[in-house]
Amino acid sequence: MKIVIYGAYGYQGRLVLAQLARHDTEIVLAGRDARRLAADAGGRETRVAALTDHDALVAAFRGADAVINCAGPFTPSGTAVARAAIAAGCHYTDTSGEQLHVKRIYDTVSADAERAGVIVTPAMTDGGVPGDLLARLLSEHLGGGPLHEVLAGHRVSGGGGMSRGSMRSLFGTVDVLKSGGLAYEDGEWRADVQPRLSSLTFPGDSPVPAVRFALNEVVTIPHHLEVAHVQGFVEAELAALFSDAIPEETIAAQPEGPDGDTRRGERWTIVVQATTPDGHRAGAWAEGPDTYGTTAVMAAEGTLRLSGPPGVRAPAEVLRPAAFLDALAPYGITWKVGRPA
Repeated sequence: MKIVIYGAYGYQGRLVLAQLARHDTEIVLAGRDARRLAADAGGRETRVAALTDHDALVAAFRGADAVINCAGPFTPSGTAVARAAIAAGCHYTDTSGEQLHVKRIYDTVSADAERAGVIVTPAMTDGGVPGDLLARLLSEHLGGGPLHEVLAGHRVSGGGGMSRGSMRSLFGTVDVLKSGGLAYEDGEWRADVQPRLSSLTFPGDSPVPAVRFALNEVVTIPHHLEVAHVQGFVEAELAALFSDAIPEETIAAQPEGPDGDTRRGERWTIVVQATTPDGHRAGAWAEGPDTYGTTAVMAAEGTLRLSGPPGVRAPAEVLRPAAFLDALAPYGITWKVGRPA
């Protein structure tokens, strides 16, 4: 398999490269800066293409099986990379944590991807994959019928903060984050939906205050499950970090990202609860270390395992949910379905 990593010299891109290098995979490094590409190439092929140059992007991706886009912020530019991958006949995944980008991918490139016979799965990350897979497994656990609601919650503790790229991505959409983002309500995604809970209970802990948040699975879950309501939440303490934008000069002065030892001290947890129309409920959770390392694993391993119908597809449509989560065990990731919600 031949995979192009776009934005390969960035903080997250280098982690994805290291993970892909564990496999018998031909890797091409692509991005905007020829000098930085050459510095990280390690003898691999490099291809230069600017985000604003569609023809150059298509040429950079041509001949590959898939493109992993690690070049954020994604909301202003990710769709251009996806369109170029489709035009080159490549599958597409990315490491976005931006809800509006994921929604835009579904809204704008689905038909093109289907016609091209390729799979497009944005947010192949620690924040986009586990919740979506757990929702599918909960649906099966509850009998596979329609669901009344799915509520997902995220928590991150420890670690050394965000990379500069993550800061630019998240604080570039700070108004969306402060508003709680989109929720899914009776067939449409809306920003004016009241939260259906005010606290979250994470494994081994008592309930903590929670607020609605712009999570990626709010967009993906309704595309593969029949469900009336989907909302995303984070621990209120985490949401407070995104209360104000940070100036670019402040971001530029920060370290590129946390070092490996610091990252390994970080823990993330995702909880999902589902309710059927007749009131049956069940819950699930997944947790692990190192959000950036986990994202690299999910982007690399998920892209290698893509299988399903062409088009823009949620993780649960192109990965085998239980098998994929089980495959993450060597990376310290655990999960469970069926815990009472």
